Amino acid sequence: MRKKYVIIDYPRLVRLNPNIPWKTRGNGAISFQVGTNGTHAKKIGAMKNLDFFMVNTSDQDLDIQDIKNLKTIIIDVIDVFAEIQGQNTNPGAVIIPDQPPYRIYQQAVRGIFTISEIKKLLVKYNSEIISYKNARGLIGATAATAWRPSNDYTYELIAYRQKSRWGSQRDINAESVQKIDKNVPSTFDNYDYIHHHNRIAPNSPCPILYGIRGQKPTDLPKAMDIVKSEEYESWIIYQSNQGTDDHLQKSKISSIIPYSSVIVKGTVATLPNTIKGGHVIFSIKDDSDTIDVAAYEPTKGFRNIIRQLMIGDNVTVYGGVRKEPLTINLEKIFIKTLVSVTEKLENPICSKCGKHMKSIGKDQGFRCRKCGLCSKDPIYHKKSREIVPGWYEAPVCARRHLVKPLKLMK
Repeated sequence: MRKKYVIIDYPRLVRLNPNIPWKTRGNGAISFQVGTNGTHAKKIGAMKNLDFFMVNTSDQDLDIQDIKNLKTIIIDVIDVFAEIQGQNTNPGAVIIPDQPPYRIYQQAVRGIFTISEIKKLLVKYNSEIISYKNARGLIGATAATAWRPSNDYTYELIAYRQKSRWGSQRDINAESVQKIDKNVPSTFDNYDYIHHHNRIAPNSPCPILYGIRGQKPTDLPKAMDIVKSEEYESWIIYQSNQGTDDHLQKSKISSIIPYSSVIVKGTVATLPNTIKGGHVIFSIKDDSDTIDVAAYEPTKGFRNIIRQLMIGDNVTVYGGVRKEPLTINLEKIFIKTLVSVTEKLENPICSKCGKHMKSIGKDQGFRCRKCGLCSKDPIYHKKSREIVPGWYEAPVCARRHLVKPLKLMK
């Protein structure tokens, strides 16, 4: 008979660098602390007639036999559920006695780790390693154990499908999902009302039925009760770095490197241009360099905001960096100031006879045909701008897991 173990605090769902070309679809990993006993049990999930609980603390360290037991359990789970035959499936799991430094998570969410670097770290921290094929899964697993939800965090309740329905079309009532927004305001990114996109449902044929994100874990079961859907097999609440902007870092343009995610202040250097595929491209400059910024087609109506930018507008852009050509993939933008735009209203009026002057020629000014008086300046008026200073973000249907919605920003 296997020894029983407890989960300490919420299990963690950690998303990593979203710009890595060889990442998994969601580029996420799960970690949890394990003990042998604990106090103040709290329900965090259920499966059929079995409830899942977490505890606040555990006062007993695991011994060598416990580590062996846990390793066996993990291997059994991977053998049952992992699609090892998949071309991009490279599972990895780690058991680490002591939590690694936070910097490991920061590098994994903002930069790049190699598999050899991670393996060296795991040896240093006396870790048990479980890996398959090229072992790339070890990177996410290690980074997830290093994440500390002390700065910013959210929660996600994930409901899992019955195995008999895996791969089939999900049955989730859209109107019920919309009711979550009205009745549980601590949740976010549930539904895209403009594009009629049910955001809680995954796009891939995975075992997840839906995921509801929010700031208060106690509100998530209330939200789940509102959803009308096919019957789920189980559900559990994770603490997560989703919606935190942890992937972003402030940068000068000259310091930007591929696959990073940046916050850059600058002025618009070229007018937005719509290219083949519907992508909108413009460039910004700071005192160090110039770089292209793109609002790609999946961001839909967000591109209409970007098309209205003018040269000289003062902006801060947020997004991931594409390698070739080096481009910031826009996630959201703060427009600080807009330049004044003027347009010619009419030719100047002769001060002597009151008649409109005529053009002498391109860039040569104007002359009154009757009086002979000249002027260089036509009559201009200030043209109104359709956009105003402030925040703008990509729609819910195009939003990445890590991006903090404006709803959550102070």
